Order: sequence, then C-alpha cells, then structure tokens
Amino acid sequence: MEEEDDNPPIAVRMDEVTDEMLPESVADSPVGVTVITGYLGAGKSTLVNYILNAQHGKRIAVILNEFGEEIGVERAMINEGQGGALVEEWVELANGCVCCTVKHSLVQALEQLVQRKEKLDHILLETTGLADPAPLVSILWLDDQLESTIKLDSIITVVDAKNLKLQISKHVDSGSFPEAFLQIAFADIVILNKIDLISDEKEKTELEDLKMKIHGINSLATIICTTRCLVDLDEILNRESYGGKSNTHLEELLENSKLLPPSSRHDSGVSTLSIHQPYPVDLNKVNRWLEDLLWENRSSMDIYRCKGVLDVHNSDQIHTIQAVREVYEVVPGREWREAEERINKLVFIGRNLDLKYLEDSFRGCLTII
Repeated sequence: MEEEDDNPPIAVRMDEVTDEMLPESVADSPVGVTVITGYLGAGKSTLVNYILNAQHGKRIAVILNEFGEEIGVERAMINEGQGGALVEEWVELANGCVCCTVKHSLVQALEQLVQRKEKLDHILLETTGLADPAPLVSILWLDDQLESTIKLDSIITVVDAKNLKLQISKHVDSGSFPEAFLQIAFADIVILNKIDLISDEKEKTELEDLKMKIHGINSLATIICTTRCLVDLDEILNRESYGGKSNTHLEELLENSKLLPPSSRHDSGVSTLSIHQPYPVDLNKVNRWLEDLLWENRSSMDIYRCKGVLDVHNSDQIHTIQAVREVYEVVPGREWREAEERINKLVFIGRNLDLKYLEDSFRGCLTII
C-alpha cells in the first residue's frame, strides 16, 4: 500500500481559485514536466506529498493522472469535482504549489495550467497504475499543441529498496512484476526509496548489488537513494533529459557510454546493450535506420529507449539521438573537442535486444564501410 500523507491538503474547486491566489508572473519560457511513476507501495505518493508540503520556494503544480479507471490512493487527497471539467479539482497550497486531478484530456489540462501562467516553475505528473509511461512521453515530448508552453523534462521511477530484489528475482523466475521492470527501463532517474529499512551489513551489501541490477536494466538512469523520498529538488527537476540541447545531459551520455562496453549477448529480458562504431554517419541514412527499427518493427526486438551520440559526416557538432518507443529525434549539440574521440555510441534499452542485428544494420549508415 502506498505510504500516506500525514498532512493532506484541503481541496479548493477550480472555480474558487482566483488570479490573486496564484504566484506572480515570471518569464515566458516553457514549463518543464516531470513524469513520476513507480510500482504500488514504492512511495511515489510520498514523494508528491513531500513536494506539495515542503517549503522549497518553488511554484510547482502536481497533476494526478486519472486515465480510465486508474484512480489510486491519492483520490483521498482531493474531493470529487463537479460538472465534468477537464481539471476536476485544484488545491492551492501555502508554499506556492498547486495540485489538480485530470479527467479526460491531459493535453487540455496542461494548457489550462500554463495559461494561468502567473507562472509555474515546474509541473509534476504522477501516473496511477500506468505500467508504461511511453504514451505520456509521446504526448509531452513532441506534441505540437504543447511545444511552445511546456517541455518534457524527465521520467522519475520510485522503487522500494526493501522489496525490489524480490520483485526482480520473481520476474526472472516467473515473469511477474513486469510493471516494475518497464518503469525502470523508461526512467531517467530511479529513486531507490526506503533505504532506512535496510539496516544490517548483509543488506547494505545487497543494496549495492541492487544498484547494479537496476543499471543492468537501464544503464543510463541516475540512482538516488532516499528515506521517505526526501530528496533535494535540484537533483530531480530541470534535468533537461529530452530535446538534446542540454550540455550536462550530453556529457553524462558520453561518460556513461564509456562505462558500458558492447555486449555480445541476445537477451530476452529487459536489458541494456550498446554499440560503438567509428567513422562518420550519413544523417539521412540514420533517420531511415531508426524508422525501420522503431516504426517498421522488422526484427523481433522490442526497443523501449535509445540514446546516443553521432559523428555526422561534414559536421563539427555532436548529434544526439533520443528515442522512446516510436518517438525519436536527432539534434545537433556542442562541437567536438579537438582531443575527443569522434565515434558513434548508441545505447538501447528493451527486450529481445539483438546486438549483431543492431551493429550490422547500423553499419549501413556509415560513410566508410
């Protein structure tokens, strides 16, 4: 069962929220959206409630996602809205945060939030019982309606340090707990929560092993250990994991790819593989190659995510690849440094990954073979 909030806020209907209740206006830059997911009981509602009640000086909106019949424990925080509005209910808190539940259209609800525009520092979107955050990514990342007003910042997955080892072993043995694996696979940040429940030396050793297992599923995720999800918000907000324009993200990608050597296995479970190829690539051929992998599904692989850096022919800029399911983009970043090895490095996260197929097909994008 999800950890409960000790001080749930009092609900205020949307029609009772006035302009005077909202924070003062700030610059008209896009508002970052962070998706929060996590298996039942991991503590994602604890993270949301901590943010809603903490005195952090940030103006943050939290959206509780209610697609279909996925309601969840957090309904207890907010009373039922009336009239079938897109945003059922708003909660305005003393620390500048607002909270709302979404009914029907997430896109229109986000537009309602940003149009109030006095304006928010960040938006958190908590998924409820949603195993695969990829559909939300496709809405938030490249949706034309939202491009100028919001931007996808990152995906956070909260996991239970005490129980994740059991979930991983049961998944390996019987295929149970697939949601926990999917959520880790799509994460940019994994919050390893409840470490206070790990006390003896054997468990502490197992905690390090657990971190290795998480990186075995998703080598590119940043792991943050917490008790009751008490985390420095600067560690989880404004990560700029999407869009390819963050130098910090680019440097992390280059550094992480050094830690992940190419693998020779064909893995039927959720795992990470990487390919490293020298020589410049033809950008048009790379786009066709990605479309074949992600759209045409001409192999048995189920690719959840792809990240990478490219040495593009006739360009001095590093190009970054970012893909989630069928949504992808390739964008230029900073220039290659003089002493830097110009090489293509791509990391794939998914199921039934086939290293030989990936390497052989990618060679067709090289300008020198």
